[in-house]
Amino acid sequence: MKRASIAILTILLIFSCGTKESDLIVKGQIKGLKKGTIYLQHIKDTTLVVSDSIIVNGEQPFELHSSLESPEMFYLYLDKNSNEKNAIPFFADKGITEIKTTLKNFVFDAKINGSKQQKVLEEYQSMMTKFSGRNLELIKENFEAQRDGDSIKLKNSKKESDASLKRKYLFTVNFAINNKDSEVAPYLALREIYNANLNLLDTINKSLTPAVKASKYGKELERFIKERKKTKTE
Repeated sequence: MKRASIAILTILLIFSCGTKESDLIVKGQIKGLKKGTIYLQHIKDTTLVVSDSIIVNGEQPFELHSSLESPEMFYLYLDKNSNEKNAIPFFADKGITEIKTTLKNFVFDAKINGSKQQKVLEEYQSMMTKFSGRNLELIKENFEAQRDGDSIKLKNSKKESDASLKRKYLFTVNFAINNKDSEVAPYLALREIYNANLNLLDTINKSLTPAVKASKYGKELERFIKERKKTKTE
C-alpha cells in the first residue's frame, strides 16, 4: 500500500511539472483569415526569437504561450506566405492578453486588451500622433523650400523642426517620469529618446520605482546610461 502511494505521488508530480502554466497567454482572432502561421515573438539579447507559433485555418480563435520574467514588448507576427511584414507590437505582462484584428488591416485594426502597461503605451502613442502629423508637414515644407530655393523658408522650417524634436523629447521625459511605476518608462527612454542628453535619461532613471528598476528595461536603461557615460569620459 505504501509503495502504491509513493508511485501515485510520483506520477502526480511528473504530471504537474509537465503541465506548468505559462506566464503569458495570448488569445486572439483574425477576421478574414483563411490560412496562415501566427508567431509570438520577443527580443532576447538583441535577437528576435519565437516563443510560440500556431498554424491557423480560417477565423477560429488561436492561443499562444510564453514564459515571462518581467513586462516587455512582444510581437504577434502573421506569415501569409507573402512579402508583407505583419507584426502587431504589444506590451505584455503575466496573464492573458487578447488581440482581435482583421486580415485586411492586420496591424492598424488591432484591438488589444491586456496589461496595464499596454494602456500606458497606447496613451503615449496617442499623443505622439500629433507630433508625427506636424513632422510630416515640416518635411513637406522643407522639401518645397529646397525646391524653390527659398533660404528664409528653409531656415524657418529647420528651426521649427528642431523645436518640434525638443518638444517631443521633453514630453517623453515628462511622460516617463509621470509613469515611473510602469515598465513603459524605461522602454520609452531606450526606444524613443536614446540619443537625448544624458541628463534627461538620468532623470528618468533616477525617478523609477525599485520594481521598475529591477525589470528588464529598467536594467537595460541603467546599463545604457553607464555605457554612454563611460564613452563620454574616454
